Amino acid sequence: MSVDSLIGRKVGMTSIFDAAGRMRGVTVLEVGPNRVVERRTTARDGYESVVLGFEEAKASRAKKPQVGAAKKVGLENAARIVREVRCGKDVELKAGDTVRVADVFAVGGKVDIVGTSRGKGYQGVRRRHKFNLGPRSHGSKNYRETKSTGQNTFPARRWPGKRMAGHMGDERSTIRNVEVVGVDAERNYLMVAGPVPGWDTGLVYVRKVGALGKGRA
Repeated sequence: MSVDSLIGRKVGMTSIFDAAGRMRGVTVLEVGPNRVVERRTTARDGYESVVLGFEEAKASRAKKPQVGAAKKVGLENAARIVREVRCGKDVELKAGDTVRVADVFAVGGKVDIVGTSRGKGYQGVRRRHKFNLGPRSHGSKNYRETKSTGQNTFPARRWPGKRMAGHMGDERSTIRNVEVVGVDAERNYLMVAGPVPGWDTGLVYVRKVGALGKGRA
């Protein structure tokens, strides 16, 4: 039995035709191969998990402990991105093993995808919070502004969480119950229905629905 989650990158969007001849928009993800950097067990660590590594880091860009840990399990280079995934005791993976996309996901399955949304910089309340425009009649000079944000004598301050202009996007975003449309075992491609958060080449974390590894990616 393998793990239920893998690390990958977003490749881009395309369209395919399904068995019924309908055209569907899909996102292509390059998921894996992930190398097992460390296997943690209940006897030694108090819980069961697998530490996965994605992509290789140059020796000059990796820290010495990471290089030493990779050599300890027989890997030539350290992993550039490392994530820990919870698993059950029946997972038969050990340090140094490689997990590929076809070992975990299959067509027709459902997955959750965690990514980082696109950053949109500093935005006003209309774009950030979908506020309506003000009156655009003669003499109106603030139809895009926030209007009043303060209170009366009590409490004489703004309430916490007041929706105002500010930074938008560039935050952790999760979409759930996404259908797996295709799996390319040779290129480690996973095709899922619809869009996925983030830019092309952005890092994503894909897990089966109901997987144990629901911690932060």
